[in-house]
Amino acid sequence: MKKTLFFLTLTCSTLLLQAQDKKVAEDCFRKADYKCAEEEYSKLVQTEKIQKFKSEYYNYLGTSQRRLGKTNSAFKSYESALKADPMSAAVYANLGSIHGQKGNKQAALDYLNQGLKLEPENADMYLTRSKVYENLGKKDLAAKDLNQILSFAPDNIYARTGLANLKKNSGDLEGALKDYNQLISEKPESLLYSGRGDVYFKLKKNKEALADVNKAISIDPKFAPAYVNKALILFETAKPKEACASLDKAVSLGYEKPLLMEYYSKCEIKK
Repeated sequence: MKKTLFFLTLTCSTLLLQAQDKKVAEDCFRKADYKCAEEEYSKLVQTEKIQKFKSEYYNYLGTSQRRLGKTNSAFKSYESALKADPMSAAVYANLGSIHGQKGNKQAALDYLNQGLKLEPENADMYLTRSKVYENLGKKDLAAKDLNQILSFAPDNIYARTGLANLKKNSGDLEGALKDYNQLISEKPESLLYSGRGDVYFKLKKNKEALADVNKAISIDPKFAPAYVNKALILFETAKPKEACASLDKAVSLGYEKPLLMEYYSKCEIKK
């Protein structure tokens, strides 16, 4: 009886410690302290016995590493997550995304297609696949994926924004501006002001562009893409010091630094 009670107490203590460790990891991730999150999730994957949870922790570990610029480590973590739970749609989504970022578009499509078999109404995967299709020059398939999202989530702001961005990236800036004006009139959010700011920037209307990205930041000071857009405007208006500070702010909020190296090259001190 005493032995049974001892093991029960030990098990309960272990579960309690794991729950506390998980909370610490989640808090670090939520606060965008990805170094802390990496450390805490690294501990969790070593102690977790349930494969589904182990996969979840590896997945968050990979994302933390990715946002720290540790792409190779992120790959390994995502692969470990998939090995722990081959039925995790979230892992397929991240593998698809990271392969797309690295330029391996066929691998990206393979992972995303597999993930969508598991979750046919996963908007995030359709969004990622749409971007891959767009990068491949298959704008009709990109638009099809965005419209597919709207078929089951008609108010999805990312899909509607994606369609506006397809117009922008195709050179139809006035059409994109009209779409953004409509979206902002319905729901003025930081994502939309930041997106419209980019359209104004491409129209060479820097005053309007800067006003929009500042509005986006005032609505949501943690919206990293707005700081990237602001940096581009500041570079264009010959304010490199402020632009580089804006890039640093975006990275501190989770924007992946490897995606910004082209702009960071303008921040190098010339001797």
